[in-house]
Amino acid sequence: MAYRRRIIDDELDDLFPSLAAVALEGPKAVGKTATATQRAKTILRVDDPAVAQLLRAAPEQVGTMETPILFDEWQHVPELWNVIKRRVDSDTTGGQYLLTGSATSTSMIDLHSGAGRIDLRRMRPLAFSERERETPTVSLAELLKGSAQTSGTTAVRAGDYVEEIIASGFPAIRALTDRARSTQLDSYISRIITHDFPEQGGSRVRRPQALRNWMRSYAAATATTTTMAQIARASQPGDADIPAAKTITHYRDVLSDLWILDPVEAWSPTNNSFKRLAQAEKHFLADPALAVRLLRLDRRSLLDAQDPVELRGRGGTALGPLFEALVALSLKTYAQADDASLYHFRTPNGNHEIDFIVVGQDGGLVAVEVKLANTIDDDDTRHLRWLKSQVGHDVRDLVVVNTGPFAYRRTDGIAVIPLALLGP
Repeated sequence: MAYRRRIIDDELDDLFPSLAAVALEGPKAVGKTATATQRAKTILRVDDPAVAQLLRAAPEQVGTMETPILFDEWQHVPELWNVIKRRVDSDTTGGQYLLTGSATSTSMIDLHSGAGRIDLRRMRPLAFSERERETPTVSLAELLKGSAQTSGTTAVRAGDYVEEIIASGFPAIRALTDRARSTQLDSYISRIITHDFPEQGGSRVRRPQALRNWMRSYAAATATTTTMAQIARASQPGDADIPAAKTITHYRDVLSDLWILDPVEAWSPTNNSFKRLAQAEKHFLADPALAVRLLRLDRRSLLDAQDPVELRGRGGTALGPLFEALVALSLKTYAQADDASLYHFRTPNGNHEIDFIVVGQDGGLVAVEVKLANTIDDDDTRHLRWLKSQVGHDVRDLVVVNTGPFAYRRTDGIAVIPLALLGP
């Protein structure tokens, strides 16, 4: 299969010639190896026992290999991190080493941070624009500059977004038939529980079903700031044997190390614009398709107002939070491409809440509301207008991302952009 370029390819084209070492991190099956392989002349599969044995016994042989060298699944030999760090210390020539990893090494506590030596790049499942359903007409980078042209028309509709949520952003999985894709996603989740989690956590999961229940409960909390205690209680309804706080922390930490959890942090302005803000993170899995499978949803249930109450959006269906998750996945990818950061905003009493705040390198921000709707009214934009009244000097643009057919600007200057027309 021909390689399909990703947004991160542009980042690597820009950075790798100047940086000696770059590490691509992210969950399994997002395409890290395929992307890194495009640039490597020597490929070392570190999860191969023979390769791992060589690297442990004679790491100096790295110096005899043709660069760029790709260390695929490098975390299987954690000592590699310090080996590469030392080699970069002695030779800072760009374009030498690529590392890919689908888990944070369990030995990272003993390793050098790599700061200044190894650049870390997060790779996620396919953002919406990478799925090639539509050609974007509005750029997040231009929105951050305050100079975005907002226009365009798309034939992508709500049903198409449902298809994309179900299909997943894992490149190899989304290419399968419906049944095969569902089976592969179920197997992906099962492997996390039976293999990846024990390998990363250092011991077998004593109660695999408890972990699966917790993951399902976390999925049900998609796009919310539900507390970990509430997620734990929801994972064992009517069961007195709720996971202990220590167990919950272990679940969260290991799944984060495996890049399966991908929450959005709360925005904390540096200019003291607000005396107090809610600090809870907003919950998202690495791919909304994982939430779909954990919750046993399908096309019908995503469009049926009677389906699961725990994941109903403001419109009454499960689709609202999952559409927001698809937007979050896309915004994270687009923001990283511009060295920007993604947050959410909520006042402690909930009077004002904005789904996402994108903060650029210069401190300028784009506030984004997500609406599962074809049309937008004044009520949909009231929190955006309030934010601008509070921190107008920092606001580069205000945006509503929706499922409609047109990108345009309202008379109040707020941009309305279908997700299909938004790109990096």
